[in-house]
Amino acid sequence: MTEWSDQLAQLVRARGAELSRYGYLLCGDMTEGADLFQEALVRVFARPRRSWSLGEVEGYVRRTMLNDFLDQRRRSQRFARLLPRLSSPEAAPDHSGGVLRRHDVVEALGTLSPRQRACVVLRYYEDLPVAGVAERIGLSQGAVKRYLSEALARMSAVVDPPWRETEEASPGQRVGVGRSTGKENAR
Repeated sequence: MTEWSDQLAQLVRARGAELSRYGYLLCGDMTEGADLFQEALVRVFARPRRSWSLGEVEGYVRRTMLNDFLDQRRRSQRFARLLPRLSSPEAAPDHSGGVLRRHDVVEALGTLSPRQRACVVLRYYEDLPVAGVAERIGLSQGAVKRYLSEALARMSAVVDPPWRETEEASPGQRVGVGRSTGKENAR
């Protein structure tokens, strides 16, 4: 391991959590703060100096984080000023329904147990079959099916399933859920 990599490892071990919090306080978002910290580490250690103390490296990383944050904000403000000139006068489509549905889904996921949530994410977000979910988590397929069933029942209390909107238009039919069996599924 070279001297600069020792300094990097020592900095992350000793002050990494504090520097991540510093990034969060600058950005107001944990993910953006962590990205800001990582980017600063890359910039600082791309050209390391041999005689840095831990305090000097930390100060340089903090200053780099602050400069990057300010540069990003300046760029976004400049873009915001130019945006009205770039946009067309046509009205944009309304996507508020999708945003609200996404919020409801995130809220519903928060009501699930960790295993239920993992099963739902693997099955419907990563699009794994039940066997793949079972293999990834280390459960039987029956247990995965049970977790999915319980999770979907719990989530339906928070999020209206898409077929309810369709049922209002044509009562007695479920549309768009599962495979067609050739029979109408009653509500």
